[in-house]
Amino acid sequence: MIASDMLFVVAAALIDDRGRVLLQQRPPGKPMAGLWEFPGGKVEPGERPEAALARELHEELGISLDPSGLKPLAFASEPLEGRHLLLLLYTLRAWEGEPAAHHATALRWVTPAEMRGMAMPPADVPLVEALAGVGSVASASGTA
Repeated sequence: MIASDMLFVVAAALIDDRGRVLLQQRPPGKPMAGLWEFPGGKVEPGERPEAALARELHEELGISLDPSGLKPLAFASEPLEGRHLLLLLYTLRAWEGEPAAHHATALRWVTPAEMRGMAMPPADVPLVEALAGVGSVASASGTA
């Protein structure tokens, strides 16, 4: 069981066939507006992380995916506004549909090196380093 003060979040690093990763920009009016982040969202009570991420990616980007294609990569754990955030990052190389910004201000395909210079939420920053360490990012064969 997850503690009541725990915020359990899942996110995906969608990797295209050129080794770039999709980031979305947080919209005005939301906490950390304007920052770039990995798409994803909250895990609902009783929901498996992979199912939650498939649901969130469909809602946020309009894409469909097989949850078995989500590969765990890294996690972040830190305090956030009186709660505790646990963020799981998965990689995804295959999906159906063209990602579109349904809730974000903008989408951008970037290399892991380009991510290092982008303004991101604090929990995402260590995940960038984990992603940069994935040697096969540059040779990805996802659908984009």
